[in-house]
Amino acid sequence: TLFTFRRGKMQVVLMAINQLLLIDGMTAIAAAIPLLAGIGAGVGMGIAVGKSVEGIARQPEAEGKIRSTLMIGLAFIETTVIYGLSISILLLFNVAG
Repeated sequence: TLFTFRRGKMQVVLMAINQLLLIDGMTAIAAAIPLLAGIGAGVGMGIAVGKSVEGIARQPEAEGKIRSTLMIGLAFIETTVIYGLSISILLLFNVAG
């Protein structure tokens, strides 16, 4: 514990406060970890769009197929971000609150 200067009720209260702060801090860290999916998704979307532009530049006649495949892929990537956001919100409001 942080505060151990006094015995008795004060020490118990300070230990409880330290425990609550530790739980809140760990909850914030646990809620931030799923949001890292947003970083990966942003990088993945950038790479996917760049490669699709390269593919369309090489074969303009395949634009429709490339675009539809790109949109499906971007939807899957965005779904992982939404899952990460929902897990973070659930952790923050259910565990901490």
